[in-house]
Amino acid sequence: MTRLPRDLTGESLSKALSRLGYAPTRQTGSHIRLTTRERGEHHVTVPRHDPLRVGTLGGILGEVAAHFEASRDDIIGRLFG
Repeated sequence: MTRLPRDLTGESLSKALSRLGYAPTRQTGSHIRLTTRERGEHHVTVPRHDPLRVGTLGGILGEVAAHFEASRDDIIGRLFG
């Protein structure tokens, strides 16, 4: 299992997710909603915290992995590898 980055901000994660086709669709307070239309429409909400908590990051990456029918390690490699 690949270790999650410990110093990642919400902004950095949003930029990394753009590699998978995610783009901001709205922002409410300190949370950004990102949407992709690749492999069907999918939304994730990313808090603009600095840094993101490891559990929050793991949950978001798990949702993205489930949408793309990939392992979480594969998604981590595609985003940060």
